[in-house]
Amino acid sequence: MTQEKMSPLRARMIEDMRIHGMGDKAQKAHIRAVKDFAGFLKRSPDTATPDDLRAYQLHMTDTGVTPTTYNVRIMALRFLFGKTCGREEMKKYMQFRTQPRKLPVVLSIEDVSELLAAAPGPGLKYRAALSISYGGGLRASEVCNLKVSDIDSDRMLIHVDEGKGRKDRKVMLSPDLRDLLRDYWREARPEGWLFPGKPKINPVTSRQLGRAFNSAKHLVGISKPATLHTLRHSFATHLLEAGTDVRIIQVLLGHAKLSTTARYTQVATKTIRDTVSPFDALKTLHRRSLRQGPR
Repeated sequence: MTQEKMSPLRARMIEDMRIHGMGDKAQKAHIRAVKDFAGFLKRSPDTATPDDLRAYQLHMTDTGVTPTTYNVRIMALRFLFGKTCGREEMKKYMQFRTQPRKLPVVLSIEDVSELLAAAPGPGLKYRAALSISYGGGLRASEVCNLKVSDIDSDRMLIHVDEGKGRKDRKVMLSPDLRDLLRDYWREARPEGWLFPGKPKINPVTSRQLGRAFNSAKHLVGISKPATLHTLRHSFATHLLEAGTDVRIIQVLLGHAKLSTTARYTQVATKTIRDTVSPFDALKTLHRRSLRQGPR
């Protein structure tokens, strides 16, 4: 985590998070949140009272903390008190903040095609990386952590090791994506990491992929507030519009809950447009009634 001298409480919380199987990114977010609470409290957070928690939540509300940040901090405090401090009763004094859930931004297939073609060079590295993000519905971190050995061209699969929640999964490898990756491999000859960074012992970073995406986006003139993650949203939506079962899409995306995947039905405009309204059945019933006459 960090080289600075840490308190016994922080050390124990880090141990608890490791035992819980929490990833490094989540651990750091939890530590930042507890540090913010300690700064507000001006003493060790394990000495907090229910009134202290109430005051902190009012403080976050009054200072304009976003709902996302607010909830992240509450999650960290629930872990601190529930797991590390053994004060499970403190959870009832913490409330999550509800927020309107925005629909994901989705690009058309035409936009995706133009964007991938415009991926910056030199070489095919970023075009191949962005293509895997769309072609397999991978998160940025999952693309970055791909190894050469994860591409199984014999079985036409991409192995995703320890995705979100440290879960492994497999996604399809399309023939066209396989051919692009072969061209990239012949050009760059990567060893170990499929998309190495600088130095090559490290993988490319999510920030570098994000810059490549934004460069291509501006080059083709896409005005939507799209980010690198939009390629994953587009992958799911385009599969749904092509008639793929939402449960299969759930597996491909690595979602724990079907409800998370089901929200793509709200942006699958082709599916919505092609769904027959029950209103159309009224005309058939009306014609049938006319033919049969009054009873």
